[in-house]
Amino acid sequence: MIFKKYRKCCLFVWLSLASAGASAQQQAGIINIKIDLTKEAQVIDNIGSSGCWFSEGIGKDWPKEKREKIAQLLFSQKFGSDGNLEGIGLSSWRFNIGAGTTEQGDSSGIKDFRKRTDSFLNRDGSYDWTKQAGYRFFLQKAHDYGVEKLIAFSNSPPVQLTKNGLGFKTEKDRISNLKEDAYDAYTEFLARVLKHFDGQGLHFDYVSPVNEPQWDWSHTYKEASQEGSAWTNEEIYKVTRSLNTALTKERLNSKILLTEAGMLNYLYAGSGKAARQIQHFFDRKSPLYLGDLAHLPKIIAGHSYYTESNDSVLVSTRKQLADTVKAYGINYWQSEYSMLDNGFREGTVGDRSNMDCALFLSKVIHSDLTVGNATAWQFWNAYEPGSAAVNTRYYLIALQPDAGFKYGEFTVTKNLWALGHYSRFIRPGMTRVLTETLGGAAALGQDLMISAYKDKNDRTVLVCTNYSKNAMELKLDIQNSAKKYKSLSGYLTTAAIHVDMQRQPLQKPSDTVKLPGRSLLTLIMD
Repeated sequence: MIFKKYRKCCLFVWLSLASAGASAQQQAGIINIKIDLTKEAQVIDNIGSSGCWFSEGIGKDWPKEKREKIAQLLFSQKFGSDGNLEGIGLSSWRFNIGAGTTEQGDSSGIKDFRKRTDSFLNRDGSYDWTKQAGYRFFLQKAHDYGVEKLIAFSNSPPVQLTKNGLGFKTEKDRISNLKEDAYDAYTEFLARVLKHFDGQGLHFDYVSPVNEPQWDWSHTYKEASQEGSAWTNEEIYKVTRSLNTALTKERLNSKILLTEAGMLNYLYAGSGKAARQIQHFFDRKSPLYLGDLAHLPKIIAGHSYYTESNDSVLVSTRKQLADTVKAYGINYWQSEYSMLDNGFREGTVGDRSNMDCALFLSKVIHSDLTVGNATAWQFWNAYEPGSAAVNTRYYLIALQPDAGFKYGEFTVTKNLWALGHYSRFIRPGMTRVLTETLGGAAALGQDLMISAYKDKNDRTVLVCTNYSKNAMELKLDIQNSAKKYKSLSGYLTTAAIHVDMQRQPLQKPSDTVKLPGRSLLTLIMD
């Protein structure tokens, strides 16, 4: 009921802020999409995902053909012999630097052995670079397939550097688990890891030293679900300055990514020890100002969890974030999302189909890009155990592993292709351009979502999401292009089996484009 209530009140906001259009008219017929290539928005840096937790077992123990196929699905930009895509061509990959809870075994206090991680740092201070073999497999594959941006992140400092000797908190005080005298040791560890991989030809463009600092991450011993640590803004300030020094000392050019906020609103508002992070770290008058550091780019990263319960929250949160980011002259990255909250159910009861989940995922991505003006967008876990048919809320690829996670099967979900509609053809360096929707009753509300992107040669990509059950007809009007378009190619995803970014017959740019109900369509104009 709440979802239906908000749908009308959000109509003006959605049409004026999201590039689905500002001028829809209530009349039947063809929907005209006007794309003015001179009306530029943000430049896209990357679109990607992470391989946290489950990379170790798959990349280390699963049969080679299975892990190779998963890597191909995530990273390949090639076409198969049938003309369809081999993969979704991610342009970023997030690598989890482990804290050493695997070495602790059951004494780590983390229940699920699959969510414990190795650490490159041994107890005696030496390093063992054979650790995290599964994670390293996918990191190498990302590099081999040409993934443009590699990002290292840490959920917890190494356990020998934490206050309680564990990879998670046991006290509910919302402060860091890092020992007070171990800041430099922690950041020197991170820099050492980056330097090692640089030597292997695996350069990390970014390193993220804290993750979701607003959450307490405290659990009863042996009841923890994963590694994690809270951080106050003051502690983030301290660890960031220390990391900047460590990177400089090791002569690394990796950049620091802050702050991986657990919810977007903590970046510009909120209360507590880790709120209003844009103002704290990028206001020159703030005692916690970090904008003068050589290794800190003008980027703030946050996670889109819990900010999509309905259309009103979805739009207003990202609009406030975009306004704040603009005021401080920085960029916003959406660096982690899956359907953790129940917003994806959209007021329904019971299971949601894999296509329902894919459409909702597309709506969140669309909103982050067109309302939040995100310059990067990253999904959380590329793969997790679960169903590929219903409630595919947490993953792109559903795993069916054995009990020891030494072997298993996997199934691709519609979520993989939903992300692929953005990641495969919207490449780093492309610029989002504004669109306007004219005509067609179906263009009203959130039913039709369209965003457009151009490269330096004006090759233009449109991602179209039809949220309604009714088919639509689109007519494209590209204005102020430096080139004359000769062809229009498309890739379609529907609920039908095997219709997953399926290549469509070539059309002329002047042709009408058919958009089936409940579908995703990426169009490329050459």
